[in-house]
Formats: sequence, structure tokens, C-alpha cells
Amino acid sequence: MTEAKNTLNKPKEPKDKKTSNSKRRFKKIIQFNQNVSIGKSLAGILDGSFLTRNNLLKQIPFILFITFLGIFYIANSYNAEKTIIEISKTKKQLEELRYEYITTKSNLMFLSKQSEVAYRLASHEVKESIVPPVKLTFNSDKK
Repeated sequence: MTEAKNTLNKPKEPKDKKTSNSKRRFKKIIQFNQNVSIGKSLAGILDGSFLTRNNLLKQIPFILFITFLGIFYIANSYNAEKTIIEISKTKKQLEELRYEYITTKSNLMFLSKQSEVAYRLASHEVKESIVPPVKLTFNSDKK
């Protein structure tokens, strides 16, 4: 029982492993940046060497994606313009129908006036009643 393991005083691993790993990564990044310089990339674009068969084959998926986005953008703008034109036509049609409704309603109100009805029925020999109407009431006595 006296041989208990001392877990509190474990020997620490050297920090060199962690730093060496990060140093290796940093060296790889620097090495990559040195291999791919901006000047070389710009020169490759300007002289057209980026269009060589190997580079072009690598870029085909990206080129197709950009082409698809361009076609989608153009189709979307045409669709938006078509929708705007359709909305404008619908607004004009709605306005015309509203004007027609107002005109028809005012004509109906004019033609349904008592004097206008009497005038139109005079040609058919129907005359306006001079006697006022009488209200009839019915009393039912249920016994």
C-alpha cells in the first residue's frame, strides 16, 4: 500500500514537440508561398500560360461553375423584368376596371331614382301611384 502512484508529479513532456510541430507547419506555409508567388501568377495570366492543358483541366469545374452562375444571373434578371412588366400591366387593368365600376355604379344610381323610373315607365303607360301604400296587419287569435 505504500507503493501508491504519484499522479500529481508526472514528468512533463518537453515543449519542443509542440513547437516543432508548429514550426514545421509554418515552414511548409512559407515554402508554399515561396513556390507560388504573386508575380509568377500574374505573369502566367498575362502571357496565357495558365491556359495550358494541365492547368485548364484543373480549372474546368470552376469555369463551369462560373458559367452556370452567369447564366443563372442573366435568367434571373430577365425573369425580374418580366415580372415587373406583368405587375405594371395588371395595375393598369385594375385601374381601368375600377373606373368602369365607378361609372356603372353611378349609372345604376341615376337609373334607379324614382323620377327616372317613372319617366321611363310612362312610355309603357304605367303611371305612378298617387295613393300612399297601406300597411296590412294580421291579428291571429288562437284559442
